[in-house]
Amino acid sequence: MKLHLNLSTCVRATSKFSECTKCVDACPESVQILDNLPSFANNTGVEAAACVGACPTESFSLSEFSTTEFFFTFLESKIRLISPKLNVPCLSVLSVEHFISLALASEETITLDMSAYDVESILYAQIDTRIDEANFVLSSFSDKQLETNMDKIENSDKDLEEVLSRRSFLGSASLKGVVKHKLTFDEAVEAEELNAFKLDKATIAKIREKNIPDKRKILFTTLKRAGVPSTFEVLPEEEVTFTSQKFVDDTCTNCQICYRICPTGALTSNGKFSLINFDAMLCVKCRLCHDVCEPDAIQLQAGFEIKEFFEPTQRTLATFDIKRCNECGNNFTYTGGEQTCPRCKIEEEEAMFLHSNALDMKALLEDKKEGDK
Repeated sequence: MKLHLNLSTCVRATSKFSECTKCVDACPESVQILDNLPSFANNTGVEAAACVGACPTESFSLSEFSTTEFFFTFLESKIRLISPKLNVPCLSVLSVEHFISLALASEETITLDMSAYDVESILYAQIDTRIDEANFVLSSFSDKQLETNMDKIENSDKDLEEVLSRRSFLGSASLKGVVKHKLTFDEAVEAEELNAFKLDKATIAKIREKNIPDKRKILFTTLKRAGVPSTFEVLPEEEVTFTSQKFVDDTCTNCQICYRICPTGALTSNGKFSLINFDAMLCVKCRLCHDVCEPDAIQLQAGFEIKEFFEPTQRTLATFDIKRCNECGNNFTYTGGEQTCPRCKIEEEEAMFLHSNALDMKALLEDKKEGDK
């Protein structure tokens, strides 16, 4: 298996201001940031599986394995063990959302085989943290939990036979009603030992599309099967890594960059650009909107309301008074004073400066002529 990157969905490719380093944090020995974009050696494979599970927009993938197809084929099988010895290249290829969805979709408890990992390793800590988060979120509305196993697991020939048949299915299955796994990454430019990813016109065009990751679509589906709790808990913001709730403070200038750049469409506006809407269930907490907001007007809500999982709502974070400029006729965000858009004000200020400068130059020339006499 080899690591692939769909650059068009990477938030660092969307904006040079993105500070996302989740892939590097997950695989510091395999992935690095080169010219603001993730890069890795040509032969990088399963050792970098953790960045697949960590990427908020599913930009990374492994050839010959799809987390989306694994989800459905695993549920079809009778086995309720997920192990790198059996059916996944590494547990770290699965995200928190995958773990939550698997637990909700399975009638029986799922066991995760951790026996292959060194408990002192960074990889073990990452997988364990994701499992803990999944169980923490699950505990807020469900009695289902994921179990872990540290003992070496012996498998019967029958079990292995079924796993092998499922493995072959992973590479060829056609799943109706489900977005198939995407290996849309084109062969990158060879740069000695590194794939140096570059932005071409085709990639730029894809960046403009709003894409909801498959793992979020799976979570949508499995949450519908979960019973609606009688009360809704509020989880600490820092304990939920895959989504968020936000608010916008008074420093917002309605520059429009946040909802134009949001990769999933969690942030939107209307035809007049007179408001900012937010849908928490579309947010992947990539923090791109925060990174590009010059006045830091977008803030994370201190708690995440589990209610969003069962009664998702599009909230209006900010509204603006939109008026037509008396000078150019274009609409702009009105904040008081003359009904003139910022662009016309700048042009007027520049014209006034040039006019004043011309008068000063004229006065200097006249003074010089008087002196020459």
